[in-house]
Amino acid sequence: MENTSVRHAPAQDKETVRSCPFDFAERLEFDPQLKELLTEEPVSRIRMAYGEGEAWLVTRYEDVRTVTTDRRFSRGAVLGRDFPRMTPEPIVQAESINLMDPPASSRLRSLVAKSFTPRRVEQMRPGTQRVVDRLLDEMEAEGSPADFVARVSSPLPLITICEALGIPEADRPWLRAHAMTMMSVGAAGKEDAVRAKAELRGYFTELTAERRRSPGQDLISTLATARDGDELLDDKELAVMAMVLLITGQDTTTYELGNIAYTLLTRPGLLGTLRAEPGRLPRTIDELLRYIPFRKGVGIPRIALEDVELGGVTIRAGDVVHVSYLTANRDGAKFDRPDELDPDRPSIPHMTFGWGAHHCLGAPLATMELEVAFTTLLARFPGLRLDAAPEDIRWNTTSIWRYPLALPVTW
Repeated sequence: MENTSVRHAPAQDKETVRSCPFDFAERLEFDPQLKELLTEEPVSRIRMAYGEGEAWLVTRYEDVRTVTTDRRFSRGAVLGRDFPRMTPEPIVQAESINLMDPPASSRLRSLVAKSFTPRRVEQMRPGTQRVVDRLLDEMEAEGSPADFVARVSSPLPLITICEALGIPEADRPWLRAHAMTMMSVGAAGKEDAVRAKAELRGYFTELTAERRRSPGQDLISTLATARDGDELLDDKELAVMAMVLLITGQDTTTYELGNIAYTLLTRPGLLGTLRAEPGRLPRTIDELLRYIPFRKGVGIPRIALEDVELGGVTIRAGDVVHVSYLTANRDGAKFDRPDELDPDRPSIPHMTFGWGAHHCLGAPLATMELEVAFTTLLARFPGLRLDAAPEDIRWNTTSIWRYPLALPVTW
C-alpha cells in the first residue's frame, strides 16, 4: 500500500530512545510530551513502563492511517510477545478480534457488524432514552447539587450494554469492577488484573454457552446464532467477543460522558449555542470526540512484517509499532487550528474510535448514547452548571483513561 505520509530526509535508523510513561493527567490538557513528539519527531523510538524492549511511536494522521491499513503491519504478530505497553498485564486475549488481521478479522467483524447496523442502533435508541430519562428523574429527585458522574455517566453505558447483552442486573457491579481492575496502570495491580481477566473470561464462557443452548433476543444470542455463509463464531471467539463488548461498550462512553459534560460546562458560550440550537449537537459531539484526549497514551501495537520506510525512518521487520490516535486528532497537517474546539470546522474523520480493520464496531452505539444523553440533559436542565471551580474537580490518575472522578452540578 502506498505510504501517503509526508517525506522528510532519506530513511534512517533512530538512535535516541525516549522514555514514555504516558502518565500525564492534568485535567483534559493535551499531553505535552505527545505534542512534542508530533511536532518534532513524528516517528520516534520509545520505551514504556511495561513489556520488553522498545517500540516505535507513530503520531501523524497520515502515518497512523498507513500503519493501521497496511498489511505489512500485523496485530496478530504481537501474540506471545511481551510487547511494550501501559498496563502490567496485557488487556487483550488471543481469541479477541483486536488481535486478528484481515482476512481472519474480516469474518468476525462481518458477524459482529450485523449487531451494530444503523437500523439495529436506532432500534436501541428508545431503550437508551428510557434509561436516560430514568437516571435524570433520579438526579432531579435527589435535588441540586448532584454528581453527574455517579448519576449519569457511570451507570448509563453500563446499563445500556448490559441490557443489550442480556446480563442480569445483579452481576453488573461485579463486572464493572473487574473491567476497571484490568485498566489499572499500577504495577502492584498485576495479580489483580490477571485474576480479573480470568474471572471475566470464565463468566462469559458460561453465559455464552447458556445462550448457545437457549438463545433469546439479546446481543449475545444474536452473535451466537449469526452466520456469515456457513460460518459461526466458535465457543472461545463468542466468549471473548462478549467480554470485549462488555468492556469497550461501557468504558469509553462512560468516560466521554464525563469529559464532554465537563468541557461543555466550562465553555458557557458553546453551551448557550447548543441550548439555543439543539440541532447543532451531533456535529458538536463529533468535534468534542476529536478534541478531547480521552486516554493517556496508546493501545495495542502492531509488528512490522518487513522493513518499511515511514516518516523518514526505516522500521525493521519484527519491530513493535504503536500509533497515537490522540496525536492524529491534533495533527495540524490534517486539521486547521487542531488545538481549538471548533464545531463548525470542515468534517474530517477523526480517529477517536480507531481506524482501518480495528475501527470500533460499537462506535454508532456510543455516538447514539452521547446524543441521547446530552440532548435530554440540555432540554431538561436549561440552567445546568458546575457546582465547583474547574480547578477543584478531581481526575482519575490510576488507569489508561482520563475522566473526572466526580462532577458536581447544580441547576
